[in-house]
Amino acid sequence: MTTETIQIGKREEHAEEIKHLKPAVDPATLSHRDLLGGDFWRKIPAYKDVDGTTFLDHKFQMRNTITRVDKLLSAVQDLVPESFYEDVADGFRRSPMSVRVSPYLLSLIDWDNPYEDPLRKQFIPVGSKLLPDHPKLTLDSLGEQEDAPTPGLTHRYRDKALFLTLDTCPVYCRFCTRSYAVGIDTEDVEKVSLKAKGNRWEQAFQYISERPELEDIVISGGDAYNLRAAQIRLIGETLLNMPNIRRIRFATKGPAVMPQKLLTDHDWVRELTWVAEHGRKLHKEVVVHTHFNHPNEITEITRNAMNTLYERGIIIRNQSVLQRGVNDTVREMRELVRRLSYCNVQPYYVYAHDLVSGVEDLRTTIQTGMDIEKRVRGDVAGFNTPTFVCDAPGGGGKRQIHSFEHYDRSTGISVYTSPAVKGGFFLYFDPVDTLDEENQARWANPQERQPMVDSALEQARANMKDAARASSIDTSDADGPVH
Repeated sequence: MTTETIQIGKREEHAEEIKHLKPAVDPATLSHRDLLGGDFWRKIPAYKDVDGTTFLDHKFQMRNTITRVDKLLSAVQDLVPESFYEDVADGFRRSPMSVRVSPYLLSLIDWDNPYEDPLRKQFIPVGSKLLPDHPKLTLDSLGEQEDAPTPGLTHRYRDKALFLTLDTCPVYCRFCTRSYAVGIDTEDVEKVSLKAKGNRWEQAFQYISERPELEDIVISGGDAYNLRAAQIRLIGETLLNMPNIRRIRFATKGPAVMPQKLLTDHDWVRELTWVAEHGRKLHKEVVVHTHFNHPNEITEITRNAMNTLYERGIIIRNQSVLQRGVNDTVREMRELVRRLSYCNVQPYYVYAHDLVSGVEDLRTTIQTGMDIEKRVRGDVAGFNTPTFVCDAPGGGGKRQIHSFEHYDRSTGISVYTSPAVKGGFFLYFDPVDTLDEENQARWANPQERQPMVDSALEQARANMKDAARASSIDTSDADGPVH
């Protein structure tokens, strides 16, 4: 036997050992790679004769977007009973957001079981499932307007500003934290106007250029998807040419609800690509931040759209919102994170649901977020593991969800501090219906509410004093106003 034969035998023997180090993987654990394809939209009566080329046209998607309950009825027809449409009409009458649903999104809803479908829950309210708003809710819960030096520009963090360039989106999410401005007026909400006007933008540009500490600008709205191609270039070029700006991000829900735009709106993609390339030449970062909440939102069309950006060297990150009945289980969140990673979209944030009017049925508890985060971490590579955060009501900014000073699980009150942003305390409130009967009754009694808040604040202060004794960090800046 030759030396070469012996070496080959040893390699084969070693390979056999490696093969059996771990059992074969269950194919079911690879379901994140099974993306919906084919002409799935044909199950919707209104689209049964629509060919693939037409359905992939972003202009078709825009022209046929559902904006009224009667248009929803004409599209879905007899897939659901008349009582469902009556329930939807009641839901929109009581919602701060108006109707806007793309044909693509409509086609992804399971109309055999619409009440439980995770996409229907996000975009189409039904009156029978709505819950009363939390007593502590306000329309602009994050205080964005209070931190706006010019209309539509929020400067809260030292080096970052949020530029709300317009007030429309390709679809309207029920849970939009900017329901105070986005979309048309509803029965209950008269919107703040943030139209895409040059003079308002000029005020924002001037402020940004005069603040040397600003390095990072988020371009949002509304939705950057609804900016015209020329506007994408104008905004991107203007910001990148400012010496102080190092990073810009285009924030858009669009790829999740109308990926066709990235496949057929060539002018828009060309200008976005130009901005990204211009940034690289200046050694500055240009990325897209998008918003997928459920794995069912990611299809073969999505992957093709994401590849369009990826091939052009554009980084894509995702920000999700933790929602009851949508992605508040370990299984659903793991599948979402895996599927995003598979499509070269980096999971970035998962937000505790903001206190938004009309969507108490979608909010979860802080404890739910902590429990899911613990079981998601380690499931994928670290750079593809999202950070779970609470955007502190009152303008405290994003805090890691478990970084509260105190969390009373019985009353659902969590107390956060944000010393790098603002002094004082910021309170988040779990949905009342998730509490036990005793504490639900306490929240129902206006006389009991402030004592619950005061108790939580008192315990937070005590916890901080205890922590300060064990460290050299001065925590006195937190003992300020309650926002």
